[in-house]
Amino acid sequence: MESTACHSLNLLLLLLLISLPVFHCIAASSSPTSVPSFPNEALPTKSGYLPVNASTGSAIFYAFYEVQKPISQPSKTPLLIWLQGGPGCSSMIGNFFELGPWRVNFQKAKNDPLALEPNSGSWNRHFGLLFLDNPIGTGFSIASTPAEIPRDQFSVAKHLFAAITSFIRLEPVFKSRPIYITGESYAGKYVPAIGYYILKKNAQLPASERVNLAGVAIGNGLTDPLTQVATHAVNAYFSGLIDERQKKELEKAQWEAVRLTKSKNWTEATNARIRVLSLLGDMTGLATLYDFTRKVPYKTELVSELLQNEELKKALGVNKAVVFEECSDVVGDALYEDVMKSTKYMVEFLVKKSKVLLYQGHFDLRDGVVSTEAWMKTMKWEGIEEFFMTERKVWKVSGVVSGYVKKWKSLTHVVVLGAGHLVPNDQALNSQAMIEDWVLEKGLFGNQQGEGSLSNIRG
Repeated sequence: MESTACHSLNLLLLLLLISLPVFHCIAASSSPTSVPSFPNEALPTKSGYLPVNASTGSAIFYAFYEVQKPISQPSKTPLLIWLQGGPGCSSMIGNFFELGPWRVNFQKAKNDPLALEPNSGSWNRHFGLLFLDNPIGTGFSIASTPAEIPRDQFSVAKHLFAAITSFIRLEPVFKSRPIYITGESYAGKYVPAIGYYILKKNAQLPASERVNLAGVAIGNGLTDPLTQVATHAVNAYFSGLIDERQKKELEKAQWEAVRLTKSKNWTEATNARIRVLSLLGDMTGLATLYDFTRKVPYKTELVSELLQNEELKKALGVNKAVVFEECSDVVGDALYEDVMKSTKYMVEFLVKKSKVLLYQGHFDLRDGVVSTEAWMKTMKWEGIEEFFMTERKVWKVSGVVSGYVKKWKSLTHVVVLGAGHLVPNDQALNSQAMIEDWVLEKGLFGNQQGEGSLSNIRG
C-alpha cells in the first residue's frame, strides 16, 4: 500500500540501538508466547534481523515461514520474498493481513477481540515465504540514523541484497532454492530494483556466490509513474465514477504532474500526483481509491494493534526499543523525490533474463489494470507486440471465473476479479492459485496454454 508522506518529524527513536545484537533469529518452537491473540503455531519458523551495515547496526527485520506442504525436495523448494509498498509500509501487513499463514480477524465485529486466524490461502502452502521490512526504518527494521535510510532504488536494492544474502547463509539448503521476489504497490519499484540488482551483481560474482533469482511478481504496482498518473481520469470516467467536466479537470491536474515529472522537478511532481489522487477522491466520494467497491477502507490498523504487544515482539526477536509503525513517514520523506521516477527499464531487463508476473485487482483506482497496461504498452522488449496480440484467457479457480490471464513467453499479466489493491487479502485462495500456478508453470500460466487452470483442483 502506498503511504502519503506528510513530512512530519516522527523520527524513529530506534537510533543508537546498536548495543543490542543486530543479527538474531528464532525458531517458533523455542520462543513460546502467551499472547491470547497469537497462538504459538503462528510464530514464524525464523525471525529477527539481517544486517545491511555491520559498522552502523542498521538491519532489516525478517519473518520466515517454511513450506507447509512441500511438493519438491528441500533444495528445490521455491522461496518467495515479499516486499510491502508505501514507501515505508511494513511487510507485516502482507504477513498478518494478506498472504501469511495466519491473519488478523479483519472481518470481526467492532467489539470482538483481536485474534489471528489460519489463512487457507497462504502463499507458503508449497513454497517458503520470507517477509522483509524494507527499507530500513520501516516496521521493525532499524535505521542507525535517518540519513542512512535510502533515497533511491539503487540504495534500496543494495540493502536488500545484503539482507537476502545474509538470509541465504542461515541454512545451506537455502543456497540452491529458486527465489521469486514479490510485492505490491510501491514495491512495483522495489521488486524490479532488487531483481535488476541481483542479475547485474550475479554477472560479477562466482557461481557459488550468486543469488538464484527465478522471477519477479508485482501486484497493483507503481512502476512507471509518468505513464500511470495520466490514466486516472479516463479510468474513472469509463467506470462511471466521474462525468466529462470532472474528467477534464482531472486531466488538467494529471498534465501538470506529467509536466513536472518530465522536467525532473521530483518534489513538485510528487506533490502534483498527490493532488491528482486527492481530487479523484473528492470527486468520487469513495471510502478508498484502493477499492472502489468498499464502504470502509482496509482495516490494516489491526496489524499495528497486534504488533504493539511487548511479549509478542520479544517472541519475534524484535529489538525491544523499536516501536512498530504500519507506515513510516520518515521513510516516506526520505523517498519523496523517488516517487515519480520510473523503474520500467528494470522490468524490461528482467523480462529478458527471467520471468515476470504483473497482476492487479480490478477494483483498484490507484495502481490498477488500466494504469499497468498503459505502461506495459510502452515497454522496450522484442516480445511486447506478440504479447498484446496474444488472446487473453478466462481464468477459473475451482470452476469459478476468477480473472483473466495473458501470457507470452516470460511475461504474464493477470486481472484478478473481486479484488482491489490488496489482492491476497481480497481473494486469498485465488491469489494462492495464481502464484502457485505461475511459479510451477501450470494451466494458463504454463508454456502449453489450455482452456482452464490446473487450479480447478485445489488441495
